[in-house]
Amino acid sequence: MKYTFIIYISIALFTLCSLKSQNAESQISDTTFVNLTDFSKDFVLDMKYATTDNFLKAKVYDCASCYLRLKTINNLISANKEFQKKGFKIKLFDCYRPLDVQKKMWTIVSDPNYVANPSKGSIHNRGGAIDITLVDKDGLELDMGTVFDFFGPESSHLNKKLSKKVLKNRKLLKKIMLKNNFESLDSEWWHYTLVGSKKDKLSNFTWKCD
Repeated sequence: MKYTFIIYISIALFTLCSLKSQNAESQISDTTFVNLTDFSKDFVLDMKYATTDNFLKAKVYDCASCYLRLKTINNLISANKEFQKKGFKIKLFDCYRPLDVQKKMWTIVSDPNYVANPSKGSIHNRGGAIDITLVDKDGLELDMGTVFDFFGPESSHLNKKLSKKVLKNRKLLKKIMLKNNFESLDSEWWHYTLVGSKKDKLSNFTWKCD
């Protein structure tokens, strides 16, 4: 009888803890900034602006983390699950970008053709934009015709003077992203924004590096 009572108590405590955890998650607003890796480990991160391997040739993030608003992450995870069924997964180059970082970028390259003016801000500053590509099961990037942040006509979705392989890969990326509530940018094959995220406020939220 004593052991039965202990088992009942253990089950009750476990159930209570589970309910508390579920309630805590449900209380998170979908506009809250959260770390992608806290919700999924099924992405590849190559945060270019946390390195000098970018068109700025400068490191503007203190560390390589991908923060986004929760609603953006939920849709992103949904898209990634579809890609995984086809043998691919999403690789991220950039996620949410604090407004102070936008100012750093503008100081380095003050050209609206390449960097959004911080006075107006970017959807990256709103937590609704991502820069991505796809990798295969071996972690190799699919051929998209250009590297990330190549600013030329070859990067445009409207450019059809590309190989069939490149057009097929871009079509796959775009089709599934649009299906999962994202919008594409004609001039940049890698850039996607969550539908409606333009209405979110600019943010200067920053995260602590481990």
